[in-house]
Amino acid sequence: MKEDLVLPAARGAAADAPPEPLLEVSGLVKHFPVKGGFPVKRTVGAVQAVDGLDLTVHAGESFGLVGESGCGKSTTGRLITRLLEPTGGTITYRGRDISHATRRQLAPIRSEIQMIFQDPYSSLNPRQTVGKIISGPMEINDIDPEGGREKRVRELLEIVGLNPEHYNRFPHEFSGGQRQRIGVARALALEPKLIVADEPVSALDVSIQAQVVNLLQKVQRELGIAFVFIAHDLAIVRHFSQRVAVMYLGKIIEVGDRDSIYARPRHPYTHALLSAVPEVTLAPDEAPRRERIRLAGDVPSPISPPSGCRFRTRCWKAQDRCATEEPPLVRLSGNRDGHLTACHFPEEPSTGARAEDIVLDPALTALEGERTD
Repeated sequence: MKEDLVLPAARGAAADAPPEPLLEVSGLVKHFPVKGGFPVKRTVGAVQAVDGLDLTVHAGESFGLVGESGCGKSTTGRLITRLLEPTGGTITYRGRDISHATRRQLAPIRSEIQMIFQDPYSSLNPRQTVGKIISGPMEINDIDPEGGREKRVRELLEIVGLNPEHYNRFPHEFSGGQRQRIGVARALALEPKLIVADEPVSALDVSIQAQVVNLLQKVQRELGIAFVFIAHDLAIVRHFSQRVAVMYLGKIIEVGDRDSIYARPRHPYTHALLSAVPEVTLAPDEAPRRERIRLAGDVPSPISPPSGCRFRTRCWKAQDRCATEEPPLVRLSGNRDGHLTACHFPEEPSTGARAEDIVLDPALTALEGERTD
């Protein structure tokens, strides 16, 4: 029988020890074949959703993964949890290679890696009660907690801020925020060591997002669970994560601790992302102006990504070298330990306002020119 879920003292003692690698990903690749041709369907290409990704998550750490839509964040989460089979690379969990482990080989560690899905409306079975949904993982793994599964489910409902009396209700009787709390309770049912949260609040109302994020923070802090928090909302990631990785078109282009990424970014794409974050201040005249960068076009197709640096087609600093040589993810001079950047011509480590805004969209440039005339 496993230990009780809430053990603040034991977790606190473990938190004093130096963090150890819990999950290590190296050269991770996932290509989805594109079929075409007539009359026989044949492979004519591949969507390079994830292409050579490296990351490390320590025990009890909250690790953020950010980037715009289509960059491969959700695919990465499903690869880590082995809901998808990787095309290449290695996934090492607690020193064990699980990249291509069979279903039987994954069984002993399946309970230790759980996932919270993005849509709380489609991730819960509408035909099952809340009690059945949360106890399902325990039944599959043949776990009988002390006092029975129903008692354990009611405890989990209380932990995530729901009424234990909701045990016999169905998902359609709950709001979006409550459904996501049910998803969190289901993920906690097996006492995991790692939870992958795939944009867990993006489908929720803004007024509910803070409640769910605070709940996840409480769970992470009190139970010592490591989180891979996937999101496109930079403000939420900054609030939740200790370390942050920025992803673009299937690759990680910058990674570092929270303060370093948000205050001293080096990659041009990270600068562009941060410049798009709205800031609310009570004294706008006294607040320092931040840089403003607006990029042209959309992310290139992952079926045929640009050569060399994948961001070069939208970058204001791109040169000939960027088209022929892919920049490695390395620590630049002046960066703190652990802050890695993949850029041949990195930006200055600042988010302060520039002498001139960077506007790469010709239509926006023409429109603003008309307004000033």
